[in-house]
Amino acid sequence: MPSQARVVWDPDFTKYNFGPAHPMQPVRLALTARLCEEFGLFAADDVEVLSPDVVDDAWLHTVHEPYFVEAVKTASLNPEHTSEHLGIGTDDVPAFLGMHEASARIVEGTRALCEAVWTGQTTHGVNFCGGLHHAMAANASGFCVYNDIAVGIQWLLDHGADRVAYVDVDVHHGDGVESIFWDDPRVLTVSIHETGRALFPGTGWATDIGGGAALGHAVNVSLPPGLSDSGWLRALHSVAMPVVRAFRPQVLVTQHGADTHYQDPLAHFALSVDAQRDAMIALHKLSHEVCGGRWVALGGGGYEVVDVVPRTWTHLTAIAAHRPILPGVAVPEAWRDHVQTLFGKPGPARMGDLPDGEPIWWRSWDLGYDPGNEVDRAVMATRQAVFPLHGLDVWFD
Repeated sequence: MPSQARVVWDPDFTKYNFGPAHPMQPVRLALTARLCEEFGLFAADDVEVLSPDVVDDAWLHTVHEPYFVEAVKTASLNPEHTSEHLGIGTDDVPAFLGMHEASARIVEGTRALCEAVWTGQTTHGVNFCGGLHHAMAANASGFCVYNDIAVGIQWLLDHGADRVAYVDVDVHHGDGVESIFWDDPRVLTVSIHETGRALFPGTGWATDIGGGAALGHAVNVSLPPGLSDSGWLRALHSVAMPVVRAFRPQVLVTQHGADTHYQDPLAHFALSVDAQRDAMIALHKLSHEVCGGRWVALGGGGYEVVDVVPRTWTHLTAIAAHRPILPGVAVPEAWRDHVQTLFGKPGPARMGDLPDGEPIWWRSWDLGYDPGNEVDRAVMATRQAVFPLHGLDVWFD
């Protein structure tokens, strides 16, 4: 009988470490795992914890150019041997000892989850260490060395999947995954992100819809800075849900960057953990609706490493384990004591941000389009660009 969820974790994942001055601090992973443990998620009878090995080069080569992999290996042995033209040794992706091994273990975690979900060994897979969506076929980018998401999706395609849907709710455009599958009609990529006019990587416009036989298979919602819970959830539900339903995927892969939060230092959205959790619940439900629950859920960005990331990805793990944690639940004191020891502050007291029991109200697209609303204009631009290609009505779901 398959397990309910398989979760990737090992303390060695903190070796994906760009140094003390870099915003992507590995402690965010350790604190997430510790919070999951405090809630008993890793010890549940129907949850398995996976500690993957380094992925075989053959799997990396299904997505990445061999010369790029070799350049990563070279820098991994001697960080002074950088290849900045390949994105290795830059401020965003500094080279470090063991970089290849640390990055390749993340890839193997996601690939192994895709295999386990596809072959029925588990219903849901979670790799909050993964979700490195900016890495390109031939270069590192945006804190990402290898693209674990693309390798996992490619494994699915190579082993019989005809339709894989990828939904990315990180605040940054999921450019690497989109680029790799730009011309592949077997993959639907959906990215809900802050506009490239204000944020890295400066891409992901509504008119970017895929190439060749895959027109309409890249879906981008480019949203204004300052966006809060209700507008973001309206955009997600008005674009991602109907287009994924129309695509009818056999597997749903999602990326849950926590950098949409109002405390994140690198972006300009103003979401609560509660809204991030609502999106996870909706996407989890969608996986059961459209593809028999075959769901691989990944981490991604998120740079408020104490107050935000651990809560967000513990919620993700709990939802995948079918043990959701209510936002009003207290954060375990043992975890807060640990954080106090490390950082001199106790961290958040509750698993949500909003007052206990306060719902998040967002307006369904069926209630009408407001051309004076910046979010609605962004949503409409995307719907006009891709919905007719999926047989969907631009005005109604």
